[in-house]
Amino acid sequence: MDPYKNALTQLNSVVSVLGTDYEDQKAFDRTVKILQRPQKLIVKELAVKGKKYKAFRSQHNDALGPFKGGIRFHPNVSREEVMALSMWMSWKCSLMGLPYGGGKGGIVIDPKTLTPKELENLSKKYADSFAAHFGPWIDVPAPDVNTDGRIMAWMLEAYEKKIGQHAPATFTGKPLSLGGSLGREEATGQGGAFVLESYAKAKKLKPSKVYIAVQGFGNVGYWFSLLAQKMGYKIVLVSDSSGGVYDPKGLTISKIKTAKDTYGSLLEVSKKLALKFINPEDVVATKCDVLVPAALENAITKDNAKTVKAMAILELANGPTTPEAEEILTKKGIEIIPDILGNGGGVTVSYFEWVQNLHGSRWELERVNTELKQVMNNAFNEVYKVVRAKKTTYRKAAYLIAVKRVIDAMILRGRI
Repeated sequence: MDPYKNALTQLNSVVSVLGTDYEDQKAFDRTVKILQRPQKLIVKELAVKGKKYKAFRSQHNDALGPFKGGIRFHPNVSREEVMALSMWMSWKCSLMGLPYGGGKGGIVIDPKTLTPKELENLSKKYADSFAAHFGPWIDVPAPDVNTDGRIMAWMLEAYEKKIGQHAPATFTGKPLSLGGSLGREEATGQGGAFVLESYAKAKKLKPSKVYIAVQGFGNVGYWFSLLAQKMGYKIVLVSDSSGGVYDPKGLTISKIKTAKDTYGSLLEVSKKLALKFINPEDVVATKCDVLVPAALENAITKDNAKTVKAMAILELANGPTTPEAEEILTKKGIEIIPDILGNGGGVTVSYFEWVQNLHGSRWELERVNTELKQVMNNAFNEVYKVVRAKKTTYRKAAYLIAVKRVIDAMILRGRI
């Protein structure tokens, strides 16, 4: 499945509706055509200690501000993947009301195959090789799949060495001691929990009566599960690549995290804690109220969509539901809160970090979370208003808002 084709399908699904807002149809059509491709796609081969690695950076659109988006290290990184992810980042930043455009990058590598020194050398090589395309007012990368604050610190060091000056606002998701923001580690999960809270209020759902299954127990899945549980929701399943652990009465997330850190996988956790084990392919079929895909794209496809038993899906991964699957789910009456809304907390707190770096200041955690909640609530309320007014899906409502803002910025700048 090509994630870029999925991204195009989602964009094109709102074009006919948006077109009625513009008198100059030729200008509108030209704008849409431009938005179907990234402004720039940089592909390089990185040579490190005799080994070669393919690396990418896709810069989709900067009409609203500098490109913004993560860098992932994964064997499945591809041209199509980074193009899709950068497009989704454009819509996400727009929907959140952030002054950014979309970017995404990556290296084709399984970082588990590298020694710590090899990982450091490769990270620094990436930043050095792409330095001309980065900068606080050009393109601001962040951590993504298999990258973290330590890797951002290495990249910042290589970038600053290359340009000959300090520029901490060039990378976000950094360690606190290098200008990182409080709340950044848990930001995506926290933002998702705030969206869940807004959705539950809109639907008049009582948290203790909402049963949630989470696919993915990395940074995002863990923090979302922990924070949602603290809000009173019942997390009945969490899963990793080995499968899931299930308890219809609700799991204790802190206990599961400690056990996973000790035993290595949720398959082993299920044995040690005598919990029911769910095979990886059966996770999305878990009986629950809210299914939360929080791992990689294409988790819910036309092949498994019919097995979904949830009332709603809250997307915390990027592109976890294919358009074909969404059609099936929508016919079943399952509401999907899209990724560009559900996981917007990460880039929002990255924006807060960028602002702090540019001002040379530090925000307290309470301020970070207060402002994050406001951004997430505002975005949800805007989407929900369109959902009700136009009687449409959450994804289409979110895209109608986000894409229109980018198109308007393109036209105002005279780029057409």
